[in-house]
Amino acid sequence: MMSWVNESHIEEFILLGFSDRPWLEFPLFVIFLISYIMTIFGNLTIILVSRLDPKLHTPMYFFLTNLSLLDLCYTTCTVPQMLVNLCSIRKVISYGGCVVQLFMFLALGATECVLLAVMSFDRFVAICRPLHYSVIMHQRLCLQLAAASWIIGFGNSVWLSILTLQLPLCGHYVIDHFLCEVPALLKLSCVDTTANEAELFFVSVLFHLIPLTLILVSYAFIAQAVLRIQSAEGRQKAFGTCGSHLIVVSLFYGTAISMYLQPPSPNSKDRGKMVSLFYGIIAPMLNPLIYTLRNKEVKEAFKRLIARVFLVKK
Repeated sequence: MMSWVNESHIEEFILLGFSDRPWLEFPLFVIFLISYIMTIFGNLTIILVSRLDPKLHTPMYFFLTNLSLLDLCYTTCTVPQMLVNLCSIRKVISYGGCVVQLFMFLALGATECVLLAVMSFDRFVAICRPLHYSVIMHQRLCLQLAAASWIIGFGNSVWLSILTLQLPLCGHYVIDHFLCEVPALLKLSCVDTTANEAELFFVSVLFHLIPLTLILVSYAFIAQAVLRIQSAEGRQKAFGTCGSHLIVVSLFYGTAISMYLQPPSPNSKDRGKMVSLFYGIIAPMLNPLIYTLRNKEVKEAFKRLIARVFLVKK
Protein backbone atom coordinates (compact mmCIF):
# COMPACT_ATOMS: atom_id res chain seq x y z
CA MET A 1 0.00 0.00 0.00
CA MET A 2 1.37 3.43 -0.95
CA SER A 3 2.32 5.64 1.95
CA TRP A 4 0.64 9.01 2.00
CA VAL A 5 2.97 11.86 2.85
CA ASN A 6 2.22 15.14 4.55
CA GLU A 7 3.58 18.00 2.43
CA SER A 8 5.13 19.61 5.52
CA HIS A 9 7.67 16.75 5.62
CA ILE A 10 8.77 17.25 2.01
CA GLU A 11 12.09 19.07 1.84
CA GLU A 12 12.84 18.90 -1.88
CA PHE A 13 11.80 17.55 -5.25
CA ILE A 14 14.01 15.97 -7.90
CA LEU A 15 13.62 17.60 -11.31
CA LEU A 16 14.49 15.10 -14.02
CA GLY A 17 14.49 17.66 -16.81
CA PHE A 18 16.63 16.20 -19.60
CA SER A 19 18.55 13.76 -17.39
CA ASP A 20 17.73 10.96 -19.82
CA ARG A 21 19.65 12.90 -22.48
CA PRO A 22 22.84 14.05 -20.72
CA TRP A 23 24.48 15.01 -24.01
CA LEU A 24 21.85 17.78 -24.34
CA GLU A 25 22.61 19.44 -21.02
CA PHE A 26 25.61 21.57 -22.00
CA PRO A 27 24.10 22.84 -25.30
CA LEU A 28 20.86 23.61 -23.44
CA PHE A 29 22.77 25.44 -20.72
CA VAL A 30 24.43 27.68 -23.32
CA ILE A 31 21.14 28.28 -25.17
CA PHE A 32 19.21 29.06 -21.96
CA LEU A 33 21.93 31.38 -20.66
CA ILE A 34 22.10 33.36 -23.91
CA SER A 35 18.29 33.48 -24.11
CA TYR A 36 18.03 34.69 -20.51
CA ILE A 37 20.61 37.46 -21.03
CA MET A 38 18.86 38.57 -24.24
CA THR A 39 15.47 38.49 -22.48
CA ILE A 40 16.70 40.68 -19.62
CA PHE A 41 18.46 43.13 -21.94
CA GLY A 42 15.60 43.33 -24.46
CA ASN A 43 12.77 43.75 -21.97
CA LEU A 44 14.68 46.18 -19.75
CA THR A 45 15.45 48.25 -22.86
CA ILE A 46 11.76 48.45 -23.76
CA ILE A 47 10.82 49.41 -20.18
CA LEU A 48 13.50 52.12 -19.97
CA VAL A 49 12.83 53.55 -23.44
CA SER A 50 9.06 53.58 -22.87
CA ARG A 51 9.36 55.34 -19.53
CA LEU A 52 12.18 57.80 -20.37
CA ASP A 53 10.98 58.97 -23.78
CA PRO A 54 7.97 61.35 -23.51
CA LYS A 55 6.84 60.48 -27.05
CA LEU A 56 6.17 56.91 -25.91
CA HIS A 57 3.95 57.91 -22.98
CA THR A 58 0.89 56.43 -24.67
CA PRO A 59 -1.48 53.57 -23.72
CA MET A 60 0.12 51.19 -26.25
CA TYR A 61 3.59 51.55 -24.74
CA PHE A 62 2.20 51.51 -21.21
CA PHE A 63 0.75 48.04 -21.87
CA LEU A 64 3.94 47.00 -23.69
CA THR A 65 5.91 47.99 -20.55
CA ASN A 66 3.64 45.74 -18.51
CA LEU A 67 4.24 42.89 -20.95
CA SER A 68 8.01 43.38 -20.75
CA LEU A 69 7.91 43.41 -16.94
CA LEU A 70 5.81 40.26 -17.01
CA ASP A 71 8.26 38.50 -19.35
CA LEU A 72 11.17 39.48 -17.09
CA CYS A 73 9.43 37.93 -14.08
CA TYR A 74 8.35 34.92 -16.15
CA THR A 75 11.86 33.89 -17.13
CA THR A 76 13.42 34.80 -13.77
CA CYS A 77 11.11 32.42 -11.90
CA THR A 78 12.25 29.44 -13.98
CA VAL A 79 15.52 29.93 -15.90
CA PRO A 80 18.02 30.48 -13.02
CA GLN A 81 16.92 27.22 -11.35
CA MET A 82 17.15 25.41 -14.69
CA LEU A 83 20.68 26.72 -15.27
CA VAL A 84 21.77 25.55 -11.81
CA ASN A 85 20.31 22.08 -12.34
CA LEU A 86 21.87 21.70 -15.78
CA CYS A 87 25.29 22.19 -14.14
CA SER A 88 24.58 20.03 -11.09
CA ILE A 89 24.69 16.32 -10.45
CA ARG A 90 21.78 16.61 -7.99
CA LYS A 91 18.95 18.25 -9.89
CA VAL A 92 16.70 19.33 -7.04
CA ILE A 93 14.46 22.18 -5.99
CA SER A 94 13.35 22.88 -2.42
CA TYR A 95 9.68 22.46 -1.51
CA GLY A 96 9.40 26.21 -0.89
CA GLY A 97 11.12 26.97 -4.20
CA CYS A 98 8.75 24.61 -5.99
CA VAL A 99 5.70 26.31 -4.43
CA VAL A 100 6.97 29.77 -5.45
CA GLN A 101 7.78 28.59 -8.97
CA LEU A 102 4.38 26.94 -9.38
CA PHE A 103 2.55 30.04 -8.11
CA MET A 104 4.51 32.51 -10.25
CA PHE A 105 4.35 30.38 -13.42
CA LEU A 106 0.55 30.11 -13.12
CA ALA A 107 0.08 33.77 -12.15
CA LEU A 108 2.24 35.24 -14.90
CA GLY A 109 0.85 32.93 -17.58
CA ALA A 110 -2.75 33.87 -16.76
CA THR A 111 -1.82 37.56 -16.51
CA GLU A 112 -0.29 37.48 -19.99
CA CYS A 113 -3.46 35.88 -21.40
CA VAL A 114 -5.56 38.78 -20.11
CA LEU A 115 -2.97 41.46 -20.91
CA LEU A 116 -2.71 40.42 -24.57
CA ALA A 117 -6.50 40.74 -24.85
CA VAL A 118 -6.31 44.21 -23.27
CA MET A 119 -3.61 45.21 -25.76
CA SER A 120 -5.82 44.10 -28.65
CA PHE A 121 -8.66 46.26 -27.26
CA ASP A 122 -6.26 49.21 -27.20
CA ARG A 123 -5.39 48.63 -30.87
CA PHE A 124 -9.10 48.26 -31.72
CA VAL A 125 -9.90 51.65 -30.18
CA ALA A 126 -6.84 53.30 -31.79
CA ILE A 127 -7.73 52.16 -35.32
CA CYS A 128 -11.51 51.86 -35.26
CA ARG A 129 -12.22 54.88 -33.03
CA PRO A 130 -9.21 57.17 -33.65
CA LEU A 131 -11.07 60.43 -32.91
CA HIS A 132 -12.22 59.14 -29.51
CA TYR A 133 -9.01 57.28 -28.64
CA SER A 134 -7.64 59.76 -26.09
CA VAL A 135 -11.06 60.06 -24.46
CA ILE A 136 -11.69 56.31 -24.20
CA MET A 137 -8.13 55.16 -23.34
CA HIS A 138 -7.51 57.70 -20.61
CA GLN A 139 -4.84 57.15 -17.96
CA ARG A 140 -7.22 55.91 -15.29
CA LEU A 141 -8.75 53.26 -17.57
CA CYS A 142 -5.27 52.07 -18.64
CA LEU A 143 -4.23 51.69 -15.01
CA GLN A 144 -7.45 49.83 -14.22
CA LEU A 145 -7.07 47.45 -17.17
CA ALA A 146 -3.43 46.71 -16.33
CA ALA A 147 -4.22 46.22 -12.62
CA ALA A 148 -7.17 43.95 -13.50
CA SER A 149 -4.88 41.78 -15.67
CA TRP A 150 -2.41 41.27 -12.82
CA ILE A 151 -5.10 40.75 -10.16
CA ILE A 152 -7.03 38.21 -12.26
CA GLY A 153 -3.83 36.33 -13.08
CA PHE A 154 -2.61 36.16 -9.49
CA GLY A 155 -6.10 35.35 -8.19
CA ASN A 156 -6.29 32.40 -10.57
CA SER A 157 -2.88 31.24 -9.40
CA VAL A 158 -3.90 31.30 -5.73
CA TRP A 159 -6.87 29.04 -6.50
CA LEU A 160 -5.01 26.54 -8.71
CA SER A 161 -1.94 26.44 -6.45
CA ILE A 162 -4.02 25.65 -3.37
CA LEU A 163 -5.95 22.92 -5.22
CA THR A 164 -2.68 21.35 -6.40
CA LEU A 165 -0.63 21.66 -3.21
CA GLN A 166 -3.32 20.27 -0.89
CA LEU A 167 -3.16 16.88 -2.67
CA PRO A 168 -1.35 14.14 -0.68
CA LEU A 169 1.90 13.11 -2.35
CA CYS A 170 3.73 9.82 -2.27
CA GLY A 171 6.71 8.14 -3.85
CA HIS A 172 10.16 9.62 -4.32
CA TYR A 173 9.02 13.14 -5.25
CA VAL A 174 10.54 12.88 -8.71
CA ILE A 175 9.10 15.45 -11.15
CA ASP A 176 9.59 14.45 -14.76
CA HIS A 177 10.03 18.05 -15.87
CA PHE A 178 12.52 20.91 -15.46
CA LEU A 179 10.10 23.08 -13.48
CA CYS A 180 7.23 22.73 -11.02
CA GLU A 181 3.95 22.99 -12.90
CA VAL A 182 0.50 21.58 -12.29
CA PRO A 183 0.39 18.57 -14.70
CA ALA A 184 3.79 17.31 -13.46
CA LEU A 185 2.81 17.66 -9.77
CA LEU A 186 -0.55 15.94 -10.28
CA LYS A 187 1.32 12.80 -11.34
CA LEU A 188 2.88 12.60 -7.84
CA SER A 189 -0.47 12.47 -6.07
CA CYS A 190 -1.67 9.33 -4.26
CA VAL A 191 -5.32 10.08 -4.94
CA ASP A 192 -7.53 10.38 -8.00
CA THR A 193 -6.79 13.70 -9.71
CA THR A 194 -9.63 13.65 -12.23
CA ALA A 195 -11.33 16.62 -10.57
CA ASN A 196 -8.08 18.63 -10.56
CA GLU A 197 -7.45 17.82 -14.21
CA ALA A 198 -10.99 18.93 -15.08
CA GLU A 199 -10.48 22.19 -13.16
CA LEU A 200 -7.16 22.78 -14.96
CA PHE A 201 -8.85 22.18 -18.31
CA PHE A 202 -11.67 24.58 -17.38
CA VAL A 203 -9.19 27.30 -16.37
CA SER A 204 -7.18 26.71 -19.56
CA VAL A 205 -10.29 27.21 -21.68
CA LEU A 206 -11.24 30.29 -19.65
CA PHE A 207 -7.83 31.96 -19.92
CA HIS A 208 -6.84 30.83 -23.41
CA LEU A 209 -9.84 30.43 -25.67
CA ILE A 210 -11.98 33.31 -24.37
CA PRO A 211 -9.23 36.01 -24.57
CA LEU A 212 -8.11 34.58 -27.92
CA THR A 213 -11.68 34.83 -29.24
CA LEU A 214 -11.87 38.47 -28.10
CA ILE A 215 -8.54 39.18 -29.79
CA LEU A 216 -9.67 37.61 -33.07
CA VAL A 217 -12.95 39.56 -33.00
CA SER A 218 -11.03 42.80 -32.32
CA TYR A 219 -8.70 42.14 -35.24
CA ALA A 220 -11.61 41.32 -37.54
CA PHE A 221 -12.94 44.85 -36.91
CA ILE A 222 -9.41 46.26 -37.21
CA ALA A 223 -8.90 44.56 -40.59
CA GLN A 224 -12.16 46.07 -41.87
CA ALA A 225 -11.14 49.53 -40.66
CA VAL A 226 -7.64 49.26 -42.18
CA LEU A 227 -9.00 48.21 -45.58
CA ARG A 228 -11.12 51.38 -45.59
CA ILE A 229 -8.01 53.57 -45.17
CA GLN A 230 -7.30 55.10 -48.58
CA SER A 231 -3.62 56.03 -48.16
CA ALA A 232 -1.04 53.26 -48.51
CA GLU A 233 1.09 54.90 -45.81
CA GLY A 234 -1.81 54.86 -43.35
CA ARG A 235 -2.54 51.18 -44.02
CA GLN A 236 1.13 50.31 -43.66
CA LYS A 237 1.38 52.12 -40.32
CA ALA A 238 -1.77 50.42 -39.01
CA PHE A 239 -0.58 46.96 -40.09
CA GLY A 240 2.84 47.69 -38.60
CA THR A 241 1.53 48.48 -35.11
CA CYS A 242 -0.90 45.53 -35.15
CA GLY A 243 1.43 43.05 -36.85
CA SER A 244 3.84 42.90 -33.91
CA HIS A 245 1.02 42.22 -31.47
CA LEU A 246 -0.46 39.52 -33.72
CA ILE A 247 2.89 37.72 -33.95
CA VAL A 248 3.27 37.77 -30.15
CA VAL A 249 -0.33 36.53 -29.74
CA SER A 250 0.31 33.68 -32.19
CA LEU A 251 3.50 32.60 -30.41
CA PHE A 252 1.95 32.75 -26.94
CA TYR A 253 -1.48 31.24 -27.56
CA GLY A 254 -0.23 28.67 -30.06
CA THR A 255 2.20 27.15 -27.58
CA ALA A 256 -0.16 27.56 -24.59
CA ILE A 257 -3.06 25.81 -26.30
CA SER A 258 -0.87 22.94 -27.50
CA MET A 259 0.42 22.62 -23.93
CA TYR A 260 -2.82 22.63 -21.95
CA LEU A 261 -5.71 21.85 -24.31
CA GLN A 262 -4.41 18.99 -26.46
CA PRO A 263 -5.39 15.44 -25.37
CA PRO A 264 -2.65 13.22 -23.87
CA SER A 265 -0.55 11.14 -26.25
CA PRO A 266 2.44 8.77 -25.96
CA ASN A 267 4.73 11.70 -26.80
CA SER A 268 2.94 14.23 -24.55
CA LYS A 269 5.68 14.11 -21.89
CA ASP A 270 8.47 15.29 -24.22
CA ARG A 271 6.07 17.55 -26.07
CA GLY A 272 5.13 19.23 -22.78
CA LYS A 273 8.78 19.88 -21.97
CA MET A 274 9.56 21.38 -25.36
CA VAL A 275 6.42 23.52 -25.38
CA SER A 276 7.23 24.76 -21.86
CA LEU A 277 10.69 25.76 -23.08
CA PHE A 278 9.23 27.80 -25.90
CA TYR A 279 6.40 29.15 -23.74
CA GLY A 280 8.60 30.25 -20.84
CA ILE A 281 11.99 31.04 -22.40
CA ILE A 282 11.98 31.55 -26.17
CA ALA A 283 8.78 33.62 -26.45
CA PRO A 284 9.81 36.18 -23.76
CA MET A 285 13.14 36.55 -25.57
CA LEU A 286 11.49 37.07 -28.96
CA ASN A 287 8.85 39.59 -27.79
CA PRO A 288 11.25 42.59 -27.49
CA LEU A 289 12.80 41.74 -30.88
CA ILE A 290 9.39 41.55 -32.53
CA TYR A 291 8.26 44.90 -31.11
CA THR A 292 11.51 46.76 -31.79
CA LEU A 293 12.38 45.40 -35.23
CA ARG A 294 8.92 46.20 -36.59
CA ASN A 295 8.41 49.51 -34.78
CA LYS A 296 10.06 52.73 -35.98
CA GLU A 297 8.93 54.68 -32.91
CA VAL A 298 10.76 52.32 -30.52
CA LYS A 299 13.91 52.31 -32.67
CA GLU A 300 13.95 56.10 -32.89
CA ALA A 301 13.31 56.42 -29.15
CA PHE A 302 16.18 54.02 -28.48
CA LYS A 303 18.50 56.14 -30.66
CA ARG A 304 17.43 59.28 -28.76
CA LEU A 305 18.11 57.55 -25.45
CA ILE A 306 21.59 56.46 -26.57
CA ALA A 307 22.32 59.99 -27.81
CA ARG A 308 21.26 61.43 -24.42
CA VAL A 309 23.50 58.97 -22.58
CA PHE A 310 26.53 59.97 -24.70
CA LEU A 311 25.76 63.67 -24.25
CA VAL A 312 25.65 63.24 -20.47
CA LYS A 313 29.00 61.43 -20.55
CA LYS A 314 30.57 64.25 -22.56
